[in-house]
Amino acid sequence: MASMSAAVVIAASLGERHGQCHTVYSKNKAEEMPMLFYDSALPAPNPRRVRIFLAEKHVRVPMAQISIPKAEHKSDAFLSVNALGQTPALAFDDGRVLTESVAICRYFEVLHPEPPMFGHGAHNIAEIDMWTRRIELRLMTPLSMVWQHTHPWTARIVRPQYTEFGESQRPRVLAAMAEFDSALDGRDWLDGERYT
Repeated sequence: MASMSAAVVIAASLGERHGQCHTVYSKNKAEEMPMLFYDSALPAPNPRRVRIFLAEKHVRVPMAQISIPKAEHKSDAFLSVNALGQTPALAFDDGRVLTESVAICRYFEVLHPEPPMFGHGAHNIAEIDMWTRRIELRLMTPLSMVWQHTHPWTARIVRPQYTEFGESQRPRVLAAMAEFDSALDGRDWLDGERYT
């Protein structure tokens, strides 16, 4: 993969608070790195999800920054990596690409099982998946629609914006927030006794 030689090794954005991260891929051997993480620092939440996950795992990976404001995610070069034109993407030197944040996190969970970010044991893993899906479908989907279709910043990217549709999603966002607030009543985490 041609872009591998340009890769830099970074700690995920929260890595500093965890002390020394485990170096998984050496920047001194960039040409030999088997993967490259395509990230978008702002404003995309999905690459951030992977960065947080990697920081919690104390894992560093080679990274290339894709600018959404500059529309680099829609460039021919990036579309050859992910035809959907979305970040994150994790490209391997054999041509395979993972393009969804949960899929990328699950990949690293198998490689680096500690701490277990997707839970441990059948019931705990299933509960975490349940809450993840509820958050994605009941909160993040309508929240994303509000942001994409009503915010001036996204008007540069989302064309056309359907303002009325975006506004119609606000009550769904508020209802989901109330639902999750209720589920969190009296506890720190939606599932279990630790961050997952």
